Amino acid sequence: MMNRLCDLIILAFMLVPFMTAQSQDSDATEQQKSSIASRGMSQVFNYLNMAGTEKASEFHPLTQQERNQIYVKTLVNPLGYLKAGFSAGIDQWNDKPSEWEQGATGYGRRYANILGQYSIQRTVTFILSSGLYEDNRYFNSGKNGLWPRARYAVASGILARHDNGSRHLSVSQLGGVAAGAFLSRFWQPQSQRSVGDGAVSFGISMASNMGFGIVKEFLPDIGRAIKRKRNIHSTQP
Repeated sequence: MMNRLCDLIILAFMLVPFMTAQSQDSDATEQQKSSIASRGMSQVFNYLNMAGTEKASEFHPLTQQERNQIYVKTLVNPLGYLKAGFSAGIDQWNDKPSEWEQGATGYGRRYANILGQYSIQRTVTFILSSGLYEDNRYFNSGKNGLWPRARYAVASGILARHDNGSRHLSVSQLGGVAAGAFLSRFWQPQSQRSVGDGAVSFGISMASNMGFGIVKEFLPDIGRAIKRKRNIHSTQP
């Protein structure tokens, strides 16, 4: 839950400057502002593992080179490190786990723990999805109405597309999340090292992935609204 709260904070951090910039004078050209906004949204889409604003009907299979590029971009995406910093700060505030104590050393351990889990999850998911030809990117449903879009979004948290476009249970997603949740027990202190602790971490991660699909479904709508506002602003004298 706290991890997804951090995700929402990051989204707000990224989107608010884009919206407020439209009402401010700037020496930057419209082309420069558009380029900055595009790079920012690209990082958000990559961090959330989204296929941009593409709809499900526009799906095309990924080549292995495209998979490699997405994986590398995900690992170096600054939003991942920003999220880890927020999450480590929350764990520090809650003194979780208590064995790691407070201070810079404790914060560093919590930060490294979150980055480690994240890296394992992404790497295992990448390896499995490449071998199984699964595509875990989120595609906008293209549906109309709140509930049809919401149902699609929640289901997408555990489904992946195969090269023919059909959706099945995502073995790579489940495997990646499980790997991050259970392998991280090896460096956790004794109070967090049980199989049950790993199972709880796995369940929370999968549930939050499904719930956060709602944000992924409607985020492109926000992006398009920002773009329309920018276009209107640029045409005003």
